[in-house]
Amino acid sequence: MGLTGGIDDNLIARMVADDKTPWYRKPNLRLLYLLMFPTCIGIEMTSGFDSSMMNGLQAVETWQEFFGHPRSAILGLLSALYSLGSICSLPFVPITADRLGRKWAIVIGTLFMILGAGLQSGSNSFAMFIIARFFLGFGIPFCIVAASSMIGELSYPKERALIGSLFNASWFIGAIVAAGVTLGTFAMPNNWAWRIPSLLQVSPSLLQIIFIWFLPESPRWLVARGRPEEAYAILAKYHAEGDVHSELVKAEFAEIEKTLELERENNKTGILSLIATPGMRKRVLIGSFLGLATQWSGNGLTSYFLSPILTTIGIEDNRTKNLINLALTCWGFINATAFALTMPRFKRRTIYLICTVSLTLIFTGWTIASARYSATGSAASSHAVLAFIFLYSPFYNMAYNALTYTFLVEIFPYSVRAMGIAVFQWWGRCAGFFNQFVNPIGVDNAGWKYYISYVVFLLFEVVFVFFLFPETYGKSLEELAFLFEGDIRAEQERRIEEQINDNHLPISPTSELAKDKETGLVEHLEK
Repeated sequence: MGLTGGIDDNLIARMVADDKTPWYRKPNLRLLYLLMFPTCIGIEMTSGFDSSMMNGLQAVETWQEFFGHPRSAILGLLSALYSLGSICSLPFVPITADRLGRKWAIVIGTLFMILGAGLQSGSNSFAMFIIARFFLGFGIPFCIVAASSMIGELSYPKERALIGSLFNASWFIGAIVAAGVTLGTFAMPNNWAWRIPSLLQVSPSLLQIIFIWFLPESPRWLVARGRPEEAYAILAKYHAEGDVHSELVKAEFAEIEKTLELERENNKTGILSLIATPGMRKRVLIGSFLGLATQWSGNGLTSYFLSPILTTIGIEDNRTKNLINLALTCWGFINATAFALTMPRFKRRTIYLICTVSLTLIFTGWTIASARYSATGSAASSHAVLAFIFLYSPFYNMAYNALTYTFLVEIFPYSVRAMGIAVFQWWGRCAGFFNQFVNPIGVDNAGWKYYISYVVFLLFEVVFVFFLFPETYGKSLEELAFLFEGDIRAEQERRIEEQINDNHLPISPTSELAKDKETGLVEHLEK
């Protein structure tokens, strides 16, 4: 195949644009996405379930009595142990995902989460409950880092950003289930009021451990581990419905193979690769910022401590609190899903700027309304705070929910992708641990004045995004691999062009893989 416009004209994007067949009319691709949903999407459901459940349990009287009505630092510790578990596991996550593969990383993380959910539902003491939360937190980063990478590396180029955005939006599915369950059980006169929600937290993990075995491994991981034939077969099966002679598959494979080759030549190995060049250091800075921003934009207040927040504006009734929790979660699911389906079509930097500016204005209004309620006790001020809480949700979700994992997969090349997302997770979990431990103390002691710290940080976010965020929209992962390294990009284009023009298939009709009818490639190879 000759290149009519050159790689620099975005060859794969042009090929994908010419493909007018929607994904749901492609049997193999449709199957891939259906398998991804319970496997990868279920991971964020676990996070959403945990957050919403902890919100709901604070309004469950039997839970309060069993654990001695935890307040302030103790209440913060119950939530923060989840983040502490994540912080402890993160050094092992990229090693596992890169050496054992994306699938095995998900399996290992899922087993830890199943253990944690079992211990949590059977807790007979405060110590057992916080240990359970540590195991839940320990397992989740394995799954999130591997699944977000797998989604980006397996998806068809046209839907890659969309599926990545839906991955994060699925947080709200778990949150809605947890909010509904705690609303249904909070009035039970025994400990099953909180044990039932705790036990149901295992459900998404069970889906993951069942469906993960039916998903293929990441083609990029296979190429990196010296298994190009398997990688090509997976690309052909799911991106070309089994046609090994597809020009798109040839171009994709050439980009993957030559990009990984250049990454090996130009990058150091191990953790030092993250700081070895100016481009890598910029990526790490952006990933670290996103980790902090996704937790320090004020969302931690409503994610884990909605009940105390509502108390500060005069809402005391537990049933009312659980109803607001459920309503807020449902509203979050609606707008997050809508944004996940639309935001990937727009420029990333622009959407992040709209998001951060809007959140700064909304949180300023939230703080002023809270101050007015504190001074006057007026119902209008209380209602205004509640309105700002609901208004906050869509503007947070339009970027920090809909685009974050999509953006991370785009800015980090394959060789450091797992490490890069782990860095993001580390900063996010540290920020979450700080928030979950400090938020109840701050709300108890400072009231509305505590919100000013979030307003200040949101102003910093606007400045950071404006000056440091790159634009990644409309390019393949391999084109973005050298986003900050223009000199290497030119060599990458040359090597990819040579391989495509060479027209050599890495899969042969006589190979064992080609004879496997499950790959669906036999008829094409025999032509």
